[in-house]
Amino acid sequence: MNELREGDKAPQFPELTANKGSTVVVYFYPKDFTPGCTTEACEFRDMYQKITEHNAIVLGVSPDSPETHEKFIAKHGLPYSLVADEAHEVAVAYGVWKERSMYGKKFMGIERSTFVIGPDGTVKKIFRRVKPAGHAGEVVATV
Repeated sequence: MNELREGDKAPQFPELTANKGSTVVVYFYPKDFTPGCTTEACEFRDMYQKITEHNAIVLGVSPDSPETHEKFIAKHGLPYSLVADEAHEVAVAYGVWKERSMYGKKFMGIERSTFVIGPDGTVKKIFRRVKPAGHAGEVVATV
């Protein structure tokens, strides 16, 4: 599969299709309640007002279940939706389901990445191998 590039049509999934005509920030993260993912989610929460002022919305995507997402949203007061991608279909379509390595052990997982998708459904900006701290601010500058 070819890697997604800026200017490509964004692969569709129900939550993205439901927001057709809006700029959508789709951020992929590995797991609810982990330190880095919590930092990133809370920064998007804190920047949400600025993002919506640019007529954009935020969708977080991870392999967690809808129940885990609901708890994560409630605990951290997230004002945006989280997509449960338990079968990794969305992550594969966006090319972020990759072989990872931790403590010498290889496994498949999410490569933390963000895609800014324009109202016309094209990918406007891609951030790959994102560092959680400060990332939401980078994204605000592009929407």
